[in-house]
Amino acid sequence: MLLTLTGGAGAGKTTLADALVSFAVEGPASVLHGDDYYFTAPGRGIWTRDEAGIPRLDVGDPRSVDIERLDADTDAALASAPVVIVDGLFARRVTPQRPCLRLDVFIDLAADLRLARKIERKCVRGGFPLEVLLRNYVEHRRAAHERHIEPLRDECDVIVDGTLSPETLAEQIWSAVAAQALNHNS
Repeated sequence: MLLTLTGGAGAGKTTLADALVSFAVEGPASVLHGDDYYFTAPGRGIWTRDEAGIPRLDVGDPRSVDIERLDADTDAALASAPVVIVDGLFARRVTPQRPCLRLDVFIDLAADLRLARKIERKCVRGGFPLEVLLRNYVEHRRAAHERHIEPLRDECDVIVDGTLSPETLAEQIWSAVAAQALNHNS
């Protein structure tokens, strides 16, 4: 079974993936994090220069993700785990070759709450400069979300409310997985 978690930055995808693993009913679940699949050197992906002229990868563009490597790793994980969870901005775009049941989940959370969570994680706890994060959000990330993430909502099987606790969301998703498996077997 392949379970993808898609949504905007700060929606709670990784936190939800952890909760799904904790409450897995089908045995151990393997998790692949989309953030681990961004290209790391200019030449692949979409790079732009920041105000200091330093090349920066545009992580809000799906062309900056090494989707071929993510697809291959998803196939490998599906061969050894009963459930594979892929979380990331573009998780819905994963297309493994191995046939499997699949449930695509979109985590819906208002933009202001996603931004607040990102500020908390990156700036308050991580020491990232707030002015850089806010400038990047206003100048790039907000439009990238509308262009690349929001359209994935319509492609997902289930939309969940990102304001609910991860435990509640995990329960909802595992119920949807069980219903899909039941429909598939009948």
